[in-house]
Amino acid sequence: MNEVLRQEKKYLLNLAFSHEICHRLGTIMAQDKHNGAEGYRIRSLYFDTLDDSDYKDKLDGMELRRKIRLRNYDPSGDFAMLEMKQKEGAYQRKRSLPVKREDGQRLLRGDYTPLLRFSEPFAAECYGLMNRMCYRPKAVVEYRRRAYVAKENRIRITIDKDITATEACFDIFSENLAQYPVWDGFHAVLEVKYNGFLPSYIKELVSSVNCMELSVSKYGLSRKVGLYSIEH
Repeated sequence: MNEVLRQEKKYLLNLAFSHEICHRLGTIMAQDKHNGAEGYRIRSLYFDTLDDSDYKDKLDGMELRRKIRLRNYDPSGDFAMLEMKQKEGAYQRKRSLPVKREDGQRLLRGDYTPLLRFSEPFAAECYGLMNRMCYRPKAVVEYRRRAYVAKENRIRITIDKDITATEACFDIFSENLAQYPVWDGFHAVLEVKYNGFLPSYIKELVSSVNCMELSVSKYGLSRKVGLYSIEH
């Protein structure tokens, strides 16, 4: 089990500036080893309660809230990551546990018993919570990411674009998962993640491309169409 505690800031980035900022980030930070020429794909299945309590907590701006997701980076891969992300005031706490492909396939069907085979307390916590509060698969989100890292304050900067989603199918291991765009093709989401304080050179870099801070949630984007149609 891996655990990270850090602060996060999100910004709206015009894609016209994305190449410029990627170039500048590459001169002052190390590229993530998975970047490649076009970045890398991330696909996440989000779970929520029957009455969508996690989604509603986000909409209401609750200081203490969580998201539970199953994430992979290659649909044909042999593992996925079960993650719980909790907002605790100004900080985000993320815990993650690798699970085998076959266990992940059972989780996406709403069967959480594979978690009982793990010795980590985090697995038992997820099993108890997801059963007690009736968590069910709700939406899949996919996007392309470029990431940069720096040693000081565990800084990680990511640029996410081509965000798509679906509430019709939850098989994140499918090679042919049909999804729809939930983000316009002219902007990306720039995320700055760090511990302690944010160095001035990062602040200056963000301000130089006229980014607007925002509180968008990719999970929230994935639910807007379906929930709107139900409520109306």
